Amino acid sequence: MLRVLLVDDEPFILRGMKELIDWEDEGFEIVGSAADGEEALLFLQNHDADLILSDIKMPIMDGLELLRKLRISEKYRDIYFIILSGYADFQYAQEAIKYACNDYILKPVEKEKLVQALRKVRGLKNIELEKERETKKLENAYLSGKLISIIQGRSDPLTIEYVQQHIRLSEQVRYVEILIDEKNYEDDYEDSVKLANQKQLYNICKDYLQDDSQHCVMDVSIQEKVYDVGFILCRYMYESSDIKEYLGDFIKYLREILGLPVIMIVGKEEKNLEKIAKSYSTARRVRSFQGFREKKEIYYYEEEMQIHTNGIMLCKKNLDILLNAIEQNNHAEIMKAVDGFYEEMRERGIAGEVMRLNINYLLFQLLHLASELDDSVNQEEILRMISEGTFEAGILRGSKAHLCRVACEYGDYLAQMRKDSSRGILGKVEKEIRERYAENLTLKEFGEKYYLNGAYLGQLFRKKFGQSFKDYLNNCRIEQACHLLLRTDKKIYQIAETVGYRDLDYFVNRFISVKGCTPAKFRKQAKTKDEKKGQKIYQSEVL
Repeated sequence: MLRVLLVDDEPFILRGMKELIDWEDEGFEIVGSAADGEEALLFLQNHDADLILSDIKMPIMDGLELLRKLRISEKYRDIYFIILSGYADFQYAQEAIKYACNDYILKPVEKEKLVQALRKVRGLKNIELEKERETKKLENAYLSGKLISIIQGRSDPLTIEYVQQHIRLSEQVRYVEILIDEKNYEDDYEDSVKLANQKQLYNICKDYLQDDSQHCVMDVSIQEKVYDVGFILCRYMYESSDIKEYLGDFIKYLREILGLPVIMIVGKEEKNLEKIAKSYSTARRVRSFQGFREKKEIYYYEEEMQIHTNGIMLCKKNLDILLNAIEQNNHAEIMKAVDGFYEEMRERGIAGEVMRLNINYLLFQLLHLASELDDSVNQEEILRMISEGTFEAGILRGSKAHLCRVACEYGDYLAQMRKDSSRGILGKVEKEIRERYAENLTLKEFGEKYYLNGAYLGQLFRKKFGQSFKDYLNNCRIEQACHLLLRTDKKIYQIAETVGYRDLDYFVNRFISVKGCTPAKFRKQAKTKDEKKGQKIYQSEVL
């Protein structure tokens, strides 16, 4: 409802105006009345109004003076204004137009004329609200992109300052990752279904967070086929309870509304937003080890990553021998070290959770070996490579053959990193991306084609091009979309499908993140620019 203030020095006119039409039916609500402009200004100090209907001729302060004061006021300048007057003098109308009066109705006021004027105002308000929504959408997309860059650890002080100005945060923060349990999906589930569920999960999270909805982000992971949603958890959000109670209620709500099994992974608590990337990194590690854990609804980093380093719980000596053999890529020594490791476990009766502790130690050390060779190594991709091996399927069953296979493959991987034998292949991959951008391309596919480990290929790709394979592919698609927007009359959804996006909303969001505006606005701005250029050329030719 649009709020209306009636201003007239004649009480019977005010009564007649109130009874002339069904204001509520037209989408308006009369919130007050005043006898002159001064009284109207006093009313506005304590009440809100969207529209003022005012007479011109009044004592103390007339309608034109009231209109003038509103238009020079920062607080009231956007209030819609309709003049009611018994004077058909052009000078009055001219003065009203000067101060952006929205309409001018002669007394006695006819019902049809008033309804027409009100509907005009309502139309203007709807246009204004739509513009505000579009602007807000763009602002939120931009803010979300900046927040994601901070979470990923690729930001600068200005970016952090910008986000802190627009999002309420505390000094103690955690990154919480939310995923739909992959066991819910069959092997033949299409990506479009998973993407739709991800978007729904994202919207439900934002609804639950309410005033803190801007804490919520989507697609933080650069990993292929990870449909992640996450948010920054601050201390003040659960100050009336504890973290486990708060997140317990949260995940219960998500499961009930979404109707699907949901998992939360809670990163380590960090001091402030500048350190949130560390919390995100710890959440990623827990996600990668999830298959080795007892099934839970919520995984806390501090609980999941405890490693007992005493000689009773951890087979450190034999694991270090194994790690040295992997580093040397000595397959014979790897097999001997695995034998020693399993022999010690049998002697100590190690199984279950303690076994997992030993696996965690091994996984972390393998990651460290890769980081020593290249400090920019993508930890997430390496952990994915390891977890997609045979740890879960074999090691936890006590199969030495499985551990030997994974260890030997990782030794080959490290040797491959040292040799950097993939020079020239990156050029071929880039060429194929530019030629086949509309297809469902993956690092795994290229790795198999060029006999390279997919994770390692991803590392080299990022190092050469300064961005992930996924981002490069998306940017290539957006470039082609821009070409089609400028050179064809295809509809937006047709262009999205042509360049490789099945989901229109996902395409629009990606376009906004790259170009800073919607595809429709990009096309319109380019068309306007071309028209202006054409006019200049025509004028120069005429002259």
